[in-house]
Amino acid sequence: MNGPTRGYWCECWTDEVTSAGGSVRLASFDAYSAPQADRWVAIALRTISPALDSDASEEAWTWLHEERAETRRALMRSEPCTVTITHADLRITWTIRPVIFLPLAHRKAAELPACANSFKPHRTD
Repeated sequence: MNGPTRGYWCECWTDEVTSAGGSVRLASFDAYSAPQADRWVAIALRTISPALDSDASEEAWTWLHEERAETRRALMRSEPCTVTITHADLRITWTIRPVIFLPLAHRKAAELPACANSFKPHRTD
């Protein structure tokens, strides 16, 4: 990446519907095209669908077969999208939003910048 690049920032969050606890981010992904972004959600839904209750599984397959195309069209228009399913008392939400990725200073392909070697983590416990 030599300059700013358009893409999509994707995240998966969970929160308990019946609890006052906060949301927990499970995963994030940087996608460089709308198809790559919605495919990330589709793969996750297909992977977890066998473990979901019947209502949540139906929500997942409805998005996969009926709503996914609209999600992709919205992403192509640079609109943020959200896909949510509720399994028992757990709400799982995938968010996708258009972003501009900035290149890291002094970063080459698989090389870390020189300053990475001087980082020393501190123990807090």
